[in-house]
Amino acid sequence: MKIAVVGCGAVGSYYGAMLCRAGHDVHFLLRSDYENVRRQGVQVHSRAGDFKTWPRCAKLAEGIGVSDVVLIALKTTANAQFAQLLPPLVGPRTAVVTLQNGLGNEEQLARLFRSEQILGGLCFVCLNRTAPGVVQHLDHGQIMLGEFGRWPEPRTCELATMFQGAGVTCKVTDDLARAHWEKLVWNIPFNGLGVASAAGYEAMFHPAASIPYPLGHCMATDQLLADHRWLTLVRELMAEVITTANALGLSIAEALAENQIARTRSMRAYKASTLLDFELGRPLERESLFLEPWRRAQRAGVATPRLGALCEVLLQLDMQRSVPLPG
Repeated sequence: MKIAVVGCGAVGSYYGAMLCRAGHDVHFLLRSDYENVRRQGVQVHSRAGDFKTWPRCAKLAEGIGVSDVVLIALKTTANAQFAQLLPPLVGPRTAVVTLQNGLGNEEQLARLFRSEQILGGLCFVCLNRTAPGVVQHLDHGQIMLGEFGRWPEPRTCELATMFQGAGVTCKVTDDLARAHWEKLVWNIPFNGLGVASAAGYEAMFHPAASIPYPLGHCMATDQLLADHRWLTLVRELMAEVITTANALGLSIAEALAENQIARTRSMRAYKASTLLDFELGRPLERESLFLEPWRRAQRAGVATPRLGALCEVLLQLDMQRSVPLPG
């Protein structure tokens, strides 16, 4: 397999390194990290065992060329770059697999390539990129793989086998849309509230009011679960997501919420990706993770007051970061 990895942060670097270690022909498309990874490779620190591997590196997609598989692990805030980055990598038989968060990514790819080429991979993993080419794997690692808008194909199972052969648990879903909403049941509360906690608990009930300086600290998963007020908001957001998914005909069991809370308790203290982006001053993935699910809930006629408030708080926090602090 010739595999191109586009977006070599924590997710792209981890899964790309696993595939490279398994002997696949892996090419990383890199910018700022190019020299570090070319010289030092990719180092993965994990409870399952540390390892280092050396994928091929390129600064331009043309330097990689048409690949069997393109793994997209860009932040969704960079999706406008699809048309520039991807065409040199994609031939008529290339499988284009987005490992991104949220909704709408496959649809954006389908505007560039045939929909039959596109798959989604949902990553259930705790990762942090700690330095250029260095990834800390904290827990989990499963990928849920599905075809965009159709049933699994033989190709779907072949790709799952590729990941499994590299030591990555990979399952195939027959309904990628449902799998996306199942992941949103976790992503929306823990990514969103982890950031919104910087504005304070009251902001979730009065989002129209301007958020005063100074901000508090963002809360990791264990802190959200340890405070009964935030835990209540976690449950309320989960219920809104599940209700919306069911209104869309996707049949998600209400028990998923408590199952995911129990699974999160078993993790170490974990800072979700949106929280890290906020602390580092990066753009938030508001569109795919929060706004698009909210819009779909509105179109389905589902009342989502907590999700609406969360979207407003995240918008205000983004705006507040863009202006100088007073004094």
